[in-house]
Amino acid sequence: MGNLLDYLPEFLLGATLVTGLIWVYDLAVWRPRRLAAVEALDSRTPASERDGDAYALARDEILREPPLMEWGGSFFPVLAIVLVLRSFVIEPFVIPSGSMIPTLEVGDYILVNKYDYGLRLPVFGTKVIEVGAPARGDVMVFFPPHQDRYFIKRVVGLPGDVIRYGNKRLMINGEAVPAEVIGPATPADPFMLAVEEQLGDALHTIHVDTGRRERVREWRVPEGHYFMMGDNRDRSDDSRSWGFVPEQNIVGRAVAVWMHKEPGLAWPAFSRNGMIE
Repeated sequence: MGNLLDYLPEFLLGATLVTGLIWVYDLAVWRPRRLAAVEALDSRTPASERDGDAYALARDEILREPPLMEWGGSFFPVLAIVLVLRSFVIEPFVIPSGSMIPTLEVGDYILVNKYDYGLRLPVFGTKVIEVGAPARGDVMVFFPPHQDRYFIKRVVGLPGDVIRYGNKRLMINGEAVPAEVIGPATPADPFMLAVEEQLGDALHTIHVDTGRRERVREWRVPEGHYFMMGDNRDRSDDSRSWGFVPEQNIVGRAVAVWMHKEPGLAWPAFSRNGMIE
C-alpha cells in the first residue's frame, strides 16, 4: 500500500464531488426557497417599514445560508480549480528515494507536466484527449504494475523496442547507447562511476557501480508499454525487476526541480532549481 499522499487524487476528487453536489442542491432547491421567503416577507411588510432594522434583520436571517450549504459553496470553486490544474496541467511531487541520483536527489521537489502525454481522467487514468507520447530519455512519473504508489524513472524502452543490458552497457534494438565515463562519482566509493549517457535527445549523467556484477539480460517491450530505468543504475528498483509500465499507468513528465529540502528540520534550499534533463 502507498502512503497517504498517494491517495490525494481520490480524496480531491471525492471532496470536489461532495462540495459540488452541496453547491448544486443549494442553487436548485434552497436558494429559490430563500428568495420566495423574502418575497413573502416583502408582501406582508408595508413599504414604510422596509427601512427599519427589524425588516433588515428578518431579511438577513431568511437569506442566510445553512452552514453546510455555506461550506460547500465556499470550498467547491477552490477544489474544482485545484482538481483541474492537478489533473490536466501540472502537479508537484517530492523525490523519496535515491534511484534517480544524480539527476534527482532525495528531497527534491519537482513539477510534473500532466498535459504532454495526453489528458486523462483523474483517479481512473483513462486518456480522453491525445496530445503526445513519452519519448526515449524522458523522466516520467507513473504507477508500476506491482504497486499502487508513484514511481519516477527514465524512459529507456518504447513499445516494440528490444532492450539489452549487462556489464553496465545498455543496448537498444541492437545499437549501443552512447556513453562516456566522466570519472568517479564520489571520492568515498572508488567503484561508483559517473557516466554521461545519450538517450534520445536527453544527455544526462548516470551512476554505475563497477563493483557489482550482473548477467546480460534482454527484454522486448510490448505494445502500449514502456521500459523504465533509474539513473542510479545499480541502486534502482525498475523494469529490470518488475517489468513494463502500461500506458494507462502514466502520470506525467517531470520537467523541473523547484525546491530541495533535506529530511528533518532543515530549511528549504533553491540551489538545485532548474529544468530536468
